[in-house]
Amino acid sequence: MSEKSALTSAEVAHLADLARIAISEEELARTAGDLSSILANVARVAEVATDEVPATSHPIPLSNVMREDVVGETLTNEQALSGAPQSEDAKFLVPQILGED
Repeated sequence: MSEKSALTSAEVAHLADLARIAISEEELARTAGDLSSILANVARVAEVATDEVPATSHPIPLSNVMREDVVGETLTNEQALSGAPQSEDAKFLVPQILGED
């Protein structure tokens, strides 16, 4: 991975802030190195992946054993909202967390 594409501590701090994760300066430096290494390995895999190499999610073929999706008895709006601390316009009312600086 080139120096230009390596993550900086400032970028990791920004990501931690977006994820609302408290992180120390020591952890920032270590995490920046770890994430840069991960990105370098992903880039190497991307170089190898070609149209001739089929995508594989699991080495052994899998099949899901699932029942039919049958709609059963459902709750009314009033029943669903009966245990909510707050509701408004027939919806759950929760504190806003996005849009904060």
